[in-house]
Amino acid sequence: MSWKLLQAIIVLPGTVVVFIPLLIVYLASGTRLEHQLSGFGDLTFWIGVVAGCSGVALGAWTSTLFVRYGNGTPAPWNPPTRFVVRGPYRHVRNPMIIGAILMLVSEALILRSIPVALWACVFFAGNAVYFPLSEEKALEDRFGDSYREYKANVPRWVPRLRGWRR
Repeated sequence: MSWKLLQAIIVLPGTVVVFIPLLIVYLASGTRLEHQLSGFGDLTFWIGVVAGCSGVALGAWTSTLFVRYGNGTPAPWNPPTRFVVRGPYRHVRNPMIIGAILMLVSEALILRSIPVALWACVFFAGNAVYFPLSEEKALEDRFGDSYREYKANVPRWVPRLRGWRR
């Protein structure tokens, strides 16, 4: 693993799915919003495990695609120089963010934490505003008609069943 990718992982998903939830759990300790850990016999625990494993797998897969085929990382300071439409990117435009949301949902379910669930909602809402207003415009500037065609055929958040091919 390259140092640039490791930096991107620590700063981006590390902050979103590790550091902020830890801070939330810490701040909620001793209040009526304190987490209540799910047990192995709880359905919420197993749904959380599946969501978390799916999110980690999706994050790892998409980051690997950016490094291998995009010649960059998920970080804005080292973005891909080549347009990547492989794997989950053929089904949905933002699989990395979906992976992070799945990890947050996992944490909220396993910890039975309403504040972590609210953080997942805030994180999604922020990205739902950020992507159309900023990220997509930057991708259009960088990749031109290729990205515009992709954007017209691949949904932002809800994956299409059959992968899109140019």
